[in-house]
Amino acid sequence: MVEQSSVGAAVLSVLQSADPSAKVMAARRAAREWRMGRLAHDFHETMPEMPARPDQPVLLNPRDMPRRGTGTSIPRRIALIHALAHIEFVAIDLAFDMIGRFGVEFPPEFTDDWMRVGAEEAMHFVLLDRRLREMDSFYGALPAHDGLWDAAKQTAHDASARLAIVPMVLEARGLDITLQTVERFKQQGDHLTAKVLNRIYQDEINHVFFGTKWFEYACERINKPPHGHWRQLVKTHFKGGLKPPFNDSARRAAGLTQEYYYGIELLTNMNLHQDQRLTGEKVPPKNSTP
Repeated sequence: MVEQSSVGAAVLSVLQSADPSAKVMAARRAAREWRMGRLAHDFHETMPEMPARPDQPVLLNPRDMPRRGTGTSIPRRIALIHALAHIEFVAIDLAFDMIGRFGVEFPPEFTDDWMRVGAEEAMHFVLLDRRLREMDSFYGALPAHDGLWDAAKQTAHDASARLAIVPMVLEARGLDITLQTVERFKQQGDHLTAKVLNRIYQDEINHVFFGTKWFEYACERINKPPHGHWRQLVKTHFKGGLKPPFNDSARRAAGLTQEYYYGIELLTNMNLHQDQRLTGEKVPPKNSTP
């Protein structure tokens, strides 16, 4: 295999890999080559509007996704794990597209952080796909949707918008709901999946931290107050609105303090919460028992 010579080329190889195993290998290779100093900080390649996708899973419109209903059946647990695996699969591309599309605007430390994120998202996908196989299923066995990549397309023109929406809204939402999902799997006796999700939760705190860190860097560069600019970007680019519950302690650990998200106007033109559209899981009211 020809060794990659630049960050842009390495990132493009990830985005152009459709097969899940190939994408994971390309992500790990890019992160390793960058860490070892083998990739020049060059960004001459044009990033694709849409990354390569495998033939399976079949991608549906979010509103056409089948509902899983209630209960603790194994098929329902598989459906939830499959939805989470798809989120992590798309998150690989989100991390590397962040580098390839916006890395030229930032110092090399930006690439350091998002290479780490991309490698961790690849690891998360592998862990969830392994759980599916242990449950006699596999990634691609069920339909999925590309709602996450829609957010990438809407923010492809602006680094601050991408940082505001993807890590600081979508990944931060994972901090709000993942621990409840962990407890739900524990109650069903599925401690292996609970362990995987807890590992993902811990990593996502750092991912949100990187998003907040570089968003504030971008705001300083364009001389905009970060809290006000973030709120405006969320109102412009995030149709789901921000709704509680919020995991304030995890958000604070990630640098996403209440000054960002408390009191923001709730947008009510959507029938479904964004996190429902991502995983199909309903979010219980704050302080409720999962």
